[in-house]
Amino acid sequence: MRPVFTALIIFFHLPMYAQITVSGTVMDNKGKVVYGANVYFEGTYEGTSSGQDGRFTLKTNLAGKQRLVASYIGYASFTTEIDLSSDISLDIILEPVITEIEHVVITAGAFEASDEKKSVILKPFDIATTPSAQGDVFGALASLPGSQKVGESGKLFVRGGESYETGMYMDGLPVQSPYFSNMPDVPTRGRFSPLLFSGTVFSTGGYSAEYGQALSSVVALNTAGLEPEDKTSISIMTAGGEVSHVERWENTSLGVTAQYINSALHDALFKPRV
Repeated sequence: MRPVFTALIIFFHLPMYAQITVSGTVMDNKGKVVYGANVYFEGTYEGTSSGQDGRFTLKTNLAGKQRLVASYIGYASFTTEIDLSSDISLDIILEPVITEIEHVVITAGAFEASDEKKSVILKPFDIATTPSAQGDVFGALASLPGSQKVGESGKLFVRGGESYETGMYMDGLPVQSPYFSNMPDVPTRGRFSPLLFSGTVFSTGGYSAEYGQALSSVVALNTAGLEPEDKTSISIMTAGGEVSHVERWENTSLGVTAQYINSALHDALFKPRV
């Protein structure tokens, strides 16, 4: 009797573990099959995908009422509640979703990438107080790191480059001849007084693209604005003298400079050896 009793227990328990099959077709609202749609029971790991013909077959051991979900990109998710008491066949219709892209607002802005942020800026007072410069713009720049002196030319050489590879710009305009003509055994000087400029920007590394070309460095000379008032200055040197006067009007200023050079006194005090 024991084997018969065991067989009866197994027989009555088999229906409790029978699988339920849920099958059907996934289509859109125009009757076109949807290939690769996800079909699954909500809150579980049981699911499948529709084939090329839109059909799907999902076998499960779940029982009772369950929520069946079908989803696909570009379509609204389909959800329905089914009773898993027997095999079920159903057709799923997915409705397309019209996705509206929100408008994009592009705001134009500006940021500063000037050379003044990454360069050395010398004021006229800085140039005038540089001992070896003798009031020369390029003489003061030659004392800064990155520059070097080549012989007694007096010109500015930066990072092994030639003197012409150092670009000179005055208020953004290139200066073709920034030096006076050379004299034998006498260092040349810059053509411009440092007092003419509100600031001198010296860049031995990177500089903005406005200057272009393959330059060793850039010297940007920024001229001063209108003189605040009338001004007269007199300077006396061993080789001559200089007188300058600046007249200021409402919207204009004019500066006049007269210079007299005579090396007779200098040669008398310091005998030249030519």
